[in-house]
Amino acid sequence: MTNDRCTVAVVGLGYIGLPTAAIIARSGCEVTGVDTSEAVVETVNRGDIHIEEVDLDGLVQAVVSRGTLKASTQMPEADVYVIAVPTPFKRDSAHEPDTAYVMAAADAIAPVLKPGALVIVESTCPVGTTDAVRDRLAEKRSDLAMPGIAPATPDIAIAYCPERVLPGRILEELVHNDRSVGGITPRCARKALAFYKRFVRGECVTTEARAAEMTKLVENAFRDVNIAFANELSMIADRQGLDVWEVIRLANRHPRVNILQPGPGVGGHCIAVDPWFIVHGAPEDSRVIRTAREVNDAKMHHVLEQATALIEESPEAQVACLGLAFKANIDDFRESPARFIAARLARKFGERINIVEPYAKELPVEFGDTGASLVDIDTALETCGILIVLVDHDLFRSIPAEERRDAMVYDTRGIWQTPG
Repeated sequence: MTNDRCTVAVVGLGYIGLPTAAIIARSGCEVTGVDTSEAVVETVNRGDIHIEEVDLDGLVQAVVSRGTLKASTQMPEADVYVIAVPTPFKRDSAHEPDTAYVMAAADAIAPVLKPGALVIVESTCPVGTTDAVRDRLAEKRSDLAMPGIAPATPDIAIAYCPERVLPGRILEELVHNDRSVGGITPRCARKALAFYKRFVRGECVTTEARAAEMTKLVENAFRDVNIAFANELSMIADRQGLDVWEVIRLANRHPRVNILQPGPGVGGHCIAVDPWFIVHGAPEDSRVIRTAREVNDAKMHHVLEQATALIEESPEAQVACLGLAFKANIDDFRESPARFIAARLARKFGERINIVEPYAKELPVEFGDTGASLVDIDTALETCGILIVLVDHDLFRSIPAEERRDAMVYDTRGIWQTPG
């Protein structure tokens, strides 16, 4: 890898991998995005995108046209490999992390790995995964000296560097947010640091790989715990007949109190997943983190119970569930509490359920045989006597009081609350 030319393979072209590949390509590197999906590869090579993200379409089109980004199903020889594949839970397990995709990426990289290369894991992982990637590469390539285990100067560098991005702001935050750059050795960290400084304007702080892995998990666990406090308050307020929005608004007048806003649960592939990686690694010592996860999952069932009761009280009314995404103004439905609740209601009440999701062209597969319909917001307001707010999309926030005056409303996001 030289200062004037750097070839990069980004493994995985999903919600993080494709924006990352495009940002790196914009910096002047020659980037190959590697994905197992032929459809994704063909889409990117046309200069198109298969995910929704602000300004990503224009950037991908530009770097593909310039020739600095291409996509392939085959792993190329490169100076730098960036692994950005999913880390879900193992099937039929109690929240046990599955690093099979990361290890499969390492297996694919191993045959083309050359001396001097840098391998970076960006996927959110349990602590120790980067070491496991190193061990897997060492197993596959005994001809290469690996960092941390070879007595001689290592032939390659291996590091862990997670993203810190918010959907809807990914391109901006990939560049401007600070980074934790964790190396298997300090030398690995320095090499990864030099790579990230090509396109990251935020501060890049070097550490060791295990600390960087834990840092990523801790960041999302911290957010989960704070959301759980708000969600638990909302359930207590419901039982006691209190307006939780007013209680939080008043409590936040204290100069050292900043309670978050409750919702129907917690979704996405980060906050709803990453804390379990900590729990799995230290089950006896992660009591607060485990409880927060349980509280946020329980909130989904609480909302489902409340919504069910409201619908059953008005058996003639059509119902509009507003939103399926895990957060506002994005098309990402992964681990979404809104999707879970709406699907359960559709399964129970069938054709009475209407789904309003401006970021969906069709309903997810679990709605297929329920009889539920995907409708626009105007249709919902005209035909539905019950409005259940599950996502705080700007479109829903903009609806004035007079347009919902005749409907019964269950607002899990507090977007239609009158400030006190």
